[in-house]
Amino acid sequence: MKSAPVANAAADVSTARHPVPWVRWALYAVISALIAWFLWICSQNPNFEWGVVAHYFLYDSILHGIKMTIGLTVVSMAIGIVLGLVCALGKLSGSRFFNALSNVYLWFFRSTPLLVQLLFWYNLAALFPVIAIPGFEPIPTNNVITPLSAAIIGLSLNEGAFMGEIIRAGLLSVDPNQKETAQAFGMSRTQIMFRILIPQAMVAILPPTGNQVISMVKATAMVSIIAMDDLLYSVQTIYNVTFQIIPLLIVAVLWYLIITSILSVFQWLIERHFSKGRSKNPDVIEETLASEGVQP
Repeated sequence: MKSAPVANAAADVSTARHPVPWVRWALYAVISALIAWFLWICSQNPNFEWGVVAHYFLYDSILHGIKMTIGLTVVSMAIGIVLGLVCALGKLSGSRFFNALSNVYLWFFRSTPLLVQLLFWYNLAALFPVIAIPGFEPIPTNNVITPLSAAIIGLSLNEGAFMGEIIRAGLLSVDPNQKETAQAFGMSRTQIMFRILIPQAMVAILPPTGNQVISMVKATAMVSIIAMDDLLYSVQTIYNVTFQIIPLLIVAVLWYLIITSILSVFQWLIERHFSKGRSKNPDVIEETLASEGVQP
């Protein structure tokens, strides 16, 4: 039998209720009040010039800058993912040459600021005035390295270095037994990589990749330094004439918030799709073999 103190303690626990979280609700109220007060001050402050914000929010040059920002993000991320995959496979290949080459690439582009890389590519003609390819006529470098091409090259090469480590970490997160089992069934290295390892690694690769996409949207603002007409450059072009700096910067901030918020929703949907059924069906080798008509 239970002793009296133990029985009383058990009874107290069974009948106990959670205390009312007065402190938590008080904090909620105070923080909400501070946020509302700050928003009210911003809405009433004439220095924000909300009328100017509304006037330029859908301005033609602003919309053009948004298109350029989105286009740079898509193209640079696509090239960066391909470069990152090649770099990750080089580091995991077992070849000393490709491993060293990948390490040098990662070391250089992860160790130098993106802004410096953009300026370097934009001023490449100072080092190589012409691009001479055997069998072809020399081409002036400035005809090839425009603000657009310099932006794409700089953003892509820099992104490829970071994506290389993300993809490599994702591939290493897959259970090594998956590869050994696939080899036992006679699958080639290419089949194992693209049919077994990469699909399972996507769950680990997607979250940081989504963050990189959002970071890329913001990183495109740096291309304004090389006169690339992205969103920030479009805003700067206007306020250099009107001197309405703050309201036009607010326009840029609002559009960056809209773009990154939409991307965050897409990131959540894609992550949910790839993580669906992962805990219920952790072994995908049998399903992959069955889809290819191979019997275990």
